[in-house]
Amino acid sequence: MYNGRMDPMEHVSHFNQRMAVHSKNETLMCKVFPSSLRPVAMRWFDGLEEDSISSFKELTRAFRARFVTCSRVPRPLDSLLSMTMREGKTLKTYSDKYWKMFNEINGNFDDVAIKTFKVGLPAKYDLRKSLTRKPVRSVRQLMYRINEYKRVEED
Repeated sequence: MYNGRMDPMEHVSHFNQRMAVHSKNETLMCKVFPSSLRPVAMRWFDGLEEDSISSFKELTRAFRARFVTCSRVPRPLDSLLSMTMREGKTLKTYSDKYWKMFNEINGNFDDVAIKTFKVGLPAKYDLRKSLTRKPVRSVRQLMYRINEYKRVEED
C-alpha cells in the first residue's frame, strides 16, 4: 500500500510485479492501481480529471510526478569511503551499517566495497590483518569472513 511517503518508483515496481500476469491488460491495471493506495495518494487519484489518463504508463508517469519528492536518491559511491569502525563499536554494528549503506548505492562496485570495508577497520583489528594477508575476491567471501570474526567476537 502506498502511503505517500515511500519511493513512488518502488511502489510502481512492486505493483507491476504483483500484476505481472495481467500486465497486457491496461484497463485492468488502471482499475486495480487505486486499490494499492492509502488515503493521501487516493485523494490525489480521486482528484484526477475524468479521461485525463489514457494508459497505465500515463497513470504511473503522473503518479511518479506527483510524489517525486518521496523518491529515493541513491547514495554516491564515495559514501562508503566515510565508513569506519568507531572505537568501542562491534564488528556486527560496523558491518550492519556498512552493508545498509552499500545496498543504497546503485551499480556493481563489489571490488570497491571489499577495499573500503577493510580500510574502515582499525589497523590493529584481526579481521583487517586477515584480509590483508589473504584477500577476498568477492563480497560473498568477504561476508563469510566477517561472519567468522563476528562469531568469535560474540563468544
